[in-house]
Amino acid sequence: MYERWFGLQRAPFENVPDTGFFFGSGGHNEALAQLVCCVEQRKGFAMLSGEIGAGKTTVTRALFKRLDARTITATVTNSHLTGVQLLQTVAKEFGIEGVRPSRPELIEAINRFLVERLAEDRNVLLLVDEAQDLPLATLEELRLISNLETERVKLIQIIIVGQPELRAKIDHPGLRQLRQRLALRYHLKGLSLEETRNYIDHRLQIAGAAGALRFSDRAVNTIWRYARGIPRLINLASDKTLLVAYTEQSRKLEQAAVMAGLREIEGEDFDFHAREVEEAAERMGPRRTFLRMPFFGSLGRS
Repeated sequence: MYERWFGLQRAPFENVPDTGFFFGSGGHNEALAQLVCCVEQRKGFAMLSGEIGAGKTTVTRALFKRLDARTITATVTNSHLTGVQLLQTVAKEFGIEGVRPSRPELIEAINRFLVERLAEDRNVLLLVDEAQDLPLATLEELRLISNLETERVKLIQIIIVGQPELRAKIDHPGLRQLRQRLALRYHLKGLSLEETRNYIDHRLQIAGAAGALRFSDRAVNTIWRYARGIPRLINLASDKTLLVAYTEQSRKLEQAAVMAGLREIEGEDFDFHAREVEEAAERMGPRRTFLRMPFFGSLGRS
């Protein structure tokens, strides 16, 4: 809608995992490098976690593009599977057909497939998304799949991806053996204020913006405070800012336009102070009721 007004070739802040817009922040670059290392060196098991919208999917898409073309990849996105259902899904993703829904037969078929790929000098990667919702028993089934190995190498590399709750789930006492197999646990954090500025400029440049199109420092600071460095929220706030400026027929991306956009997202009554007070109350938890007892200082006197 506003692309022509701002001289853009495409919308810069769409919330889709387009690797063409990949921004190499310190955290995202490190996560990508470590995941590439885990897969290429056949480390076996890795975990990537982060808040909703932190860029996990973008990192894993970038990982798939970075890997050798001979690496076979599969992705499981259904996080409500039993152990046998997971094995069936894995078999289907790898093109293994004609196996009965029997755990031993599925394990045997997957193992045979992996051994054949190893003989072809091909690596195999399984990515499991939204893993924080997987039952503990299903996560344990993933560990058993990761046990498929020769004396020298892991036959399959597994990456589990999920929200922060995944870290707590992995620390469950019942998953001690799985936890010991993790070669990597990486948690994506939000961007810093400086990274947020660079992120916004990067996306504008990719979208074809001329150097004159720029968010003011106060506008960037407001977006960063709202988003807390989470790329998805940065995109949302930045897109709304451009839309507000366009409707006002302005090419200035100032704090006022950001706040107008945020109130469209959060409601007319939105302000930072109210949100911070509410979040502080949530962190403190429910307040205990204090019962003031009467003072019986005169008891016992005649």
